[in-house]
Amino acid sequence: MSRLRVYARIARVLMVVTLGLGMASVFGVFERLGLAHSMARRQRWSRFFMARLSNALPFDVTVHGELPKTPMLWVSNHVSWTDIPLLGMLTPLSFLSKAEVRTWPVAGWLAAKAGSLFIRRGSGDSQLIRKQMTRHLEQAYPLLMFPEGTTTDGRSLRTFHGRLLSAAIDSEVAMQPVAIRYVRDGEPCTLAPFIGDDDLLSHLMRLFANDRGGVEIHLLKPIECLGRERAALAFEAQQAVQKALFGEIVEPQRAPMRPAIAA
Repeated sequence: MSRLRVYARIARVLMVVTLGLGMASVFGVFERLGLAHSMARRQRWSRFFMARLSNALPFDVTVHGELPKTPMLWVSNHVSWTDIPLLGMLTPLSFLSKAEVRTWPVAGWLAAKAGSLFIRRGSGDSQLIRKQMTRHLEQAYPLLMFPEGTTTDGRSLRTFHGRLLSAAIDSEVAMQPVAIRYVRDGEPCTLAPFIGDDDLLSHLMRLFANDRGGVEIHLLKPIECLGRERAALAFEAQQAVQKALFGEIVEPQRAPMRPAIAA
C-alpha cells in the first residue's frame, strides 16, 4: 500500500480525534459555567464519537447477537485499544479504565469527559470504585469493563477477575458477556493486538499499511447476577467468551501482556 494512502488513513483518524476534542471542549465550557450535563447525554455523544472513530479504522465489523434492552454490566475480552471504539459504537456506554488513562494526552481528557470511571490498581480503592460502579448501574447507565485486566494476542484468554463484579450483584443488573475477535484472511489477526512494548503510533502505521481486517463481535447470552457469587459470575462469563472465541472450554493460557486500557 502506498505511503500516501497510509497517511490519508491516519489523517482521517486525526480528523475524528479533533472532532472528539471539540465535543469534549463543549462539555468543559458548560462545566465551567456550572451547567451540568447528564451521564446519559455524555454516553450518547461518546457513542457518536466512537462510531466515527470506528469507521475510520481499517476494519469490517460483524456483530452477532442482540443488544441488551436494559442497562447491564458489560464484560469483554481485551485485545487492543481499538476494542474501545468498536464496542463503544454499539450503544451508549461508559468504561472502567485504569487511573493512568486520565493522565494521557488527549485520550485521558476525552475519556474523562465521556464519563469513564477510573481505578488505581493496587491502591486499595476497589471498595470505592465498586460503590461508584454500583451507583452508576443503579442509575441505569450501562458500563463496560475488561475483567482480564490486560490485553492479549487474541489467541488465548486470561482469567476473568471477579472482585468488581460485585457492582452488578449490588445493583441487581444482569451481566452482558462480549467476545471480540480480530481476523485476517480467515486466521487470527496478528496486526490488531496491542501488547508488550508496542506504541500507539507504530501500531497505527502497522494497521493502516495493510488491507482491511475483520472484527467479529459476539453479544452473548446475558447472565443474571442477583444472589450469585462474584467468582462464579466471573468464571461463567469467562467460559462463555472462551466458547465463543475458540469453540471449546479450556483452561486459560498465559499470553503476552500489556496493562489494560480499561479494566
